[in-house]
Amino acid sequence: MTAIVTGQKTANGVLSRMPSKDAATEGAALKTILEYAEEHGLSTGVVSNVNMADATPAACYSHVDSRKKFGEIFAQVWSPRFGDGVDVVLGNGRKKILDGTTEIGIDLQKELTASGRMFADSPAAVPAGVRRAVSLEDNEDFDVDAATSKAIEMLSKNPKGFFLMVEWDLHPSKPERCLDTAVKLDQLVQKTAKQMGNDTLVIFTADHSFDFRVLSGKKGAALRLPAAPNVAKNSTLTEEKPAVAIGTAHTGEEVVIAAQGPGSEKVSGFMANTDVFHVMMSAFGWAEDRK
Repeated sequence: MTAIVTGQKTANGVLSRMPSKDAATEGAALKTILEYAEEHGLSTGVVSNVNMADATPAACYSHVDSRKKFGEIFAQVWSPRFGDGVDVVLGNGRKKILDGTTEIGIDLQKELTASGRMFADSPAAVPAGVRRAVSLEDNEDFDVDAATSKAIEMLSKNPKGFFLMVEWDLHPSKPERCLDTAVKLDQLVQKTAKQMGNDTLVIFTADHSFDFRVLSGKKGAALRLPAAPNVAKNSTLTEEKPAVAIGTAHTGEEVVIAAQGPGSEKVSGFMANTDVFHVMMSAFGWAEDRK
């Protein structure tokens, strides 16, 4: 995710900071697309059904040497390097984030209130008209579709525009749920692209893939799914050989990227993940300053 939002790769586990390859730049913060948006006066937001201090949302707004530092990560929501920080944070991870901030002596409710952000239990609890809010749950059935609509409603009040990152977890630990989520995610992408129209760049991609392959089966017949991933660490298949093979680790294959709106013509063929950042910067008309 660091590569996608900053245009530079870093070490595994590091979020939006330079890797330790050069003593002169080691640990230097990498400016993210969200920070550029904040600097230019746009509204910003992150939505996810995973921990909001986890790698994908956190790489947008924080700079740490370890993705495990949830308290240090989340404190950067209200103590930004540019602008006034992320305006809308809607997702999961309430207990881990509260534990992490408490561990380093931070009163989360107090800090969020002082920064002008409402602290809510769910997106639905954020009243109409509120423009800055943090909602944290621990809900396996977190409604990403509804949260995305809420975020767009809040952020689109800014006439300068907005940047929003939406993540919907597709870990295949529960195969049927994973497939159902994939369909719902596809519907959300279609709905959002239609809603935003031609003046907004909408990009769909993934930070990595999982090994989820159909091995056999007949057209029109139900697939026999394993109760749990049947391939450990991308090893050989078990003797059962169900119709679907599911790995438990990230894979290194290419992932889909698609786009609509200004700059979408630059999205085609095989692209490096760092190219996504440059597509977004070009669409906004901003020059990199590497601050």
